[in-house]
Amino acid sequence: MSGVGYLLAALGGALIGWLVCAVVLSRRATRSDEVGAAPLSLADEVLARSETGYLILDADGLVVLSNGRADELGVVRHGEALPAVVSGASRATISGEVVDLSLGVLQSARVVGVARAPSRTVHAVARSLGGGMVMVSAFDDSEAQRLEAVRRDFFANVSHELKTPVGAIALLSEAVLDAVDDPDTVRRFAGQMNREARRLAALVTELITLSRLQSTEPIPEPTVVEVDQVVEETLNRTATSAEQADITVATDHPSGLLVRGDRALLVTALTNLVENAIHYSPAGTPVSVTRTVRGGHVQIAVTDRGPGIAQDLHERVFERFFRIDPARSRATGGTGLGLSIVKHIAANHGGAATLWSRPGTGSTFTLVLPAVDGPPSPTEHRPPAGELVPATESRAGSTPAVPAENRGVSS
Repeated sequence: MSGVGYLLAALGGALIGWLVCAVVLSRRATRSDEVGAAPLSLADEVLARSETGYLILDADGLVVLSNGRADELGVVRHGEALPAVVSGASRATISGEVVDLSLGVLQSARVVGVARAPSRTVHAVARSLGGGMVMVSAFDDSEAQRLEAVRRDFFANVSHELKTPVGAIALLSEAVLDAVDDPDTVRRFAGQMNREARRLAALVTELITLSRLQSTEPIPEPTVVEVDQVVEETLNRTATSAEQADITVATDHPSGLLVRGDRALLVTALTNLVENAIHYSPAGTPVSVTRTVRGGHVQIAVTDRGPGIAQDLHERVFERFFRIDPARSRATGGTGLGLSIVKHIAANHGGAATLWSRPGTGSTFTLVLPAVDGPPSPTEHRPPAGELVPATESRAGSTPAVPAENRGVSS
């Protein structure tokens, strides 16, 4: 091969080598750019989806950067930060410390697809980034404020409810001391003290029960519970109250239904419903307890023929210490916590407590609980239409029919 040939071969090899190196370097650069771009894109996505509103303000209080959540919370409006936010950012710049901003109730600047923007209680924190730049993070504080209000109301109600029987016992004890030489008067005051003491004990017991229920997640170690046994034990517990009030408690036939949960708590819930029905029923009227299964849920319904409850009070009856008729409730020894306990027991079992009622017609409170897999069909345990069995006769094995109204039950 001539010298020219060697020269051309050498130049060709060098050119090919240069091209290969160029391709390799180009691929490395592309890969490096992709690696650098990925975290930036991910950070933008996280910022956009965050439940916290973020905005950056410059030394003049102008918004340099913000995410959509800041607009939703109403901290940024039409590209400008609220005056309270600008003021807080200025204080953070001067002091160099974190500044807390309670912005109060704000209405969202914009919410796509919502005609009226919702209002929220918003809290914000301003931090200086140096160079006159300040980062403000804002979050929805509505739930925390609601819980705090509930807590304040709860303690206020507890204080009031405990004060009443304690004060009554103190006054009655003084009356007993003054009437020490009058046995009849002492006996009368002592009986009243005993009633107040029992009421106080019941209130403390129910407060403890409610506290445990509110601090507990679903039942940690549930067992299979026979609904018929829960009904039977409830009837035994409420028999004396029903007899004293001249109320007949009737039930349907045993159902064989099963639920999963804590038997003692379920008996407590159903006992509260039956006692509530007895207290608010006129003498000589029936209270019925029925068992059905619908949509995979067992429904234990307690129906009374009492005065009924207005529609606008249906949700409130499950609130702590709420009483439709405070004077009657106290006269019967009620604490105002029974239905709230029922609601929490049902919720801890994955169920619910519901109410159907009309003024002048009566009420049906229903304990709705998930049924254990494979419950019997409704036709296997439902009695014939209108057939109920008085509780005392049901336990004795007799089955006379007692007519009862066919009521609708919300679920």
